[in-house]
Amino acid sequence: MLRHSKKILWAVSFLILFMYFGLFINRVLAYTPQSLYDDVWRLVNSKYVDMSENGQNWSRWRHKYDNVIKTEEDSYMAIETMLSSLNDPYTKFLDPDAFAEEGRSIKGTLFGIGVQIGTKDDKLVVIAPIEDTPAQKVGLQPNDEIIEINSKSTKGMSVKEAADMIRGEEGTTVKLVIKRGDTQKPYDIVRSKINVKAVSINEPKTAKIDKNIGYIRLNSFISTNASDELGNAIKTLEDKDGYILDLRLNPGGLLTNAISISDMFLDNAVIVSTVDREGYKDTQHSNRHPLTDKPLVVLIDGGSASASEILSGALKDNGRAVLVGTKSFGKGLVQEINRLPGGSGINITTQKYLTPNGTDINKVGILPDVEVKNTEEDIKKNHDAQLEKAENVLKDLIVQNKNKENKAADPNNPLKIMLH
Repeated sequence: MLRHSKKILWAVSFLILFMYFGLFINRVLAYTPQSLYDDVWRLVNSKYVDMSENGQNWSRWRHKYDNVIKTEEDSYMAIETMLSSLNDPYTKFLDPDAFAEEGRSIKGTLFGIGVQIGTKDDKLVVIAPIEDTPAQKVGLQPNDEIIEINSKSTKGMSVKEAADMIRGEEGTTVKLVIKRGDTQKPYDIVRSKINVKAVSINEPKTAKIDKNIGYIRLNSFISTNASDELGNAIKTLEDKDGYILDLRLNPGGLLTNAISISDMFLDNAVIVSTVDREGYKDTQHSNRHPLTDKPLVVLIDGGSASASEILSGALKDNGRAVLVGTKSFGKGLVQEINRLPGGSGINITTQKYLTPNGTDINKVGILPDVEVKNTEEDIKKNHDAQLEKAENVLKDLIVQNKNKENKAADPNNPLKIMLH
């Protein structure tokens, strides 16, 4: 009887295994350049945040390239043409190499010059260089317009095309022509391996910060380690009286990181609301005791984008921090990462987000509470006026906080007497 049962079990197991591999093989065999295009069309049709697809009839693309797409290159070109009609630089197709590169960035390792690029007013621009990378070391800045890449004009060039040209093997050089204001300047930048460390607590070279102040530099929300690194930084600096959180040149990253890091500073508060294509609003609240309730100042600038704006908006709207610097970049959209057959992928804008006060900051940005600009003269003198102001603001907040604590501890405090 037992032997008979074992035979049945093996037969069932084999059948399940056969069915699984059968489905897998069918999926592989079913993948064609045309089916790849069809998959992308369906994903956008069902998920894209704007149900009007930029005021067009999305069905017009459904069979536009039937009997035309023969190769993978054909499908890539057709997909990019289709997606360009959305006029959304953040909804983009990634070929297998680019999709693998995105995966490496999430894991914390990149190859290139260490810069995030995007489009602004139909121009290819630098969103932000990553700290301690070739791009930052040569002096690239947010909103720098990229005029040429390796002697090729970027006019009409997609973000993907530009990124493909900028990426390359370690030790090789990419040539950029950058326009800043009315001035154009060539840059020869040597590519390298970019180890993306999300958090640094090293005192910046541009200022001498008081010992009672904790300085935390959050470079990116891309790495899955960002939240853990930030939490460890707060614990390492727990003896400080207050914190400066530097989000300048931080291009953003994962929405989950923005929410979990906001949660470290907020107690029972709204962090962010996301709104999908059907108008469904999902509001995220802080759900645990904050790691610190000490005074906080946040530094932002034109390179603070996406997740940086979610965090700074949450802290500002809840009165948890004072924002110092200049207006942020203005990216209030959320993308979903989708893997496609053949190793490619597509990032689709599926939601817009609102700050706790219900503010839509897309293409607008977040205004600081205290506006301070670092001038060209400041940069030449290696002087950080924004950080200097942030420190002065934080010192005032620390004094106010200590005064409150002293009043609460005073036995003659009327409130304290009443409570007893």
